[in-house]
Amino acid sequence: MKKKKENVIRIIDVTNRDGVQTSRLGLAKLQKTMINMYLNDMGIFQSEFGFPTTRHETNYLNANLELAKRGALKPMILEGWVRAIKEDVLRARKITNVKHLNLSISTSDQMIAGKFKGKFTKDDVIKNMVEAAKTAKKKGIKTVGVNAEDASRSDMGYLVEFALAAKDAGADRIRYCDTLGFDDPFTIYDRVSFLASSVKLPIELHCHNDLGMVVACSIAGAKAAIDSGVDAYINTTVNGMGERAGNADLVSVILAIKYSSGFSGKYKIDEKLNLKKAWKIAKYASYAFGIPIPVNQVAVGENAFAHESGIHADGALKDRRNYELYDYEELGRGEPEIVETGRSITAGEYSGIKGFRNVYERLEIKFKSQKEANKILELVRYANVHTQRPLTEGELGFIAKYPDIAQKIFTMEPPE
Repeated sequence: MKKKKENVIRIIDVTNRDGVQTSRLGLAKLQKTMINMYLNDMGIFQSEFGFPTTRHETNYLNANLELAKRGALKPMILEGWVRAIKEDVLRARKITNVKHLNLSISTSDQMIAGKFKGKFTKDDVIKNMVEAAKTAKKKGIKTVGVNAEDASRSDMGYLVEFALAAKDAGADRIRYCDTLGFDDPFTIYDRVSFLASSVKLPIELHCHNDLGMVVACSIAGAKAAIDSGVDAYINTTVNGMGERAGNADLVSVILAIKYSSGFSGKYKIDEKLNLKKAWKIAKYASYAFGIPIPVNQVAVGENAFAHESGIHADGALKDRRNYELYDYEELGRGEPEIVETGRSITAGEYSGIKGFRNVYERLEIKFKSQKEANKILELVRYANVHTQRPLTEGELGFIAKYPDIAQKIFTMEPPE
């Protein structure tokens, strides 16, 4: 007898699409690339890595797709975000080599009336989405996700009609967007259960933290999808970055599925996930965005494993399970970190060759010739212009290993 397929929860990280839209913040293209590299190391299923119709993203997107082709960004899937209109799909295919797309359009009465202002009716929304999805498939897009923006405030009957039309047009999954953080864990469970049972397509959960329930809503929605017999995909961002109050924190979501009482041992999560990379990616994103990790941040905050009260400290010393659900070693924490308190030579946009070579020698990276060293130095200068902060060891190592890719990332071509 054939064993029944077990449905799985996978992670689609959207730091490089939604996270970078955090007001007053952003990432340079090198930093977005490093986030992709670290996500791949962590075993994340897919990165929504940018906007294929946005001209200043073109070289970055194609450079990252080249990294994937070389095996440096595999097996993680790189997927772009476009509006669910035919023109966006055609433009994305024309100026990038992207092979995976999420197509997004609003589905709530509020947004159809208040955002489109009479430009689109409900029928027009479905018509545009269907045309875009069919065009994507015809143009060789391997996986098509269809996003229902503001799904949590959309009429359920219309949402099912929209999703069934997407399925008929070739969509591989439906993204249920709680765009304003309007749902709670109970409503999202009921609504996603109804949607998944009616449409029988994998459900992607995209939640926001406006009411402080983003992780709870994300995993409740995933539970609803799995309970209804389809795979679930949860959208996350590193450190919960994102518009307004942010998105679901990557590490928190994974830990909630692995260790919460209702999920642990009951729901299957992607086996490729490697939490030992959590500390590294959280620290890098904090540095790149210029936002300190809150002291009480789940798992990676300074106090996540700190015990002060007598009862807690005594209990933790006797048996860590008294006051800790999971081990800090699992997150890649616990190793001593060296902080330079004396002379420090850094590499930046005004570095000279001697200081530059000193930096790379400390990283145990050697150059074959003076010509190669000069070339990497020039790229490091460009990188510093882009990031406007001292380069990390990871960034310096990346530039030395992939100088041609770095050159593409640092190059932008304004329209004529």
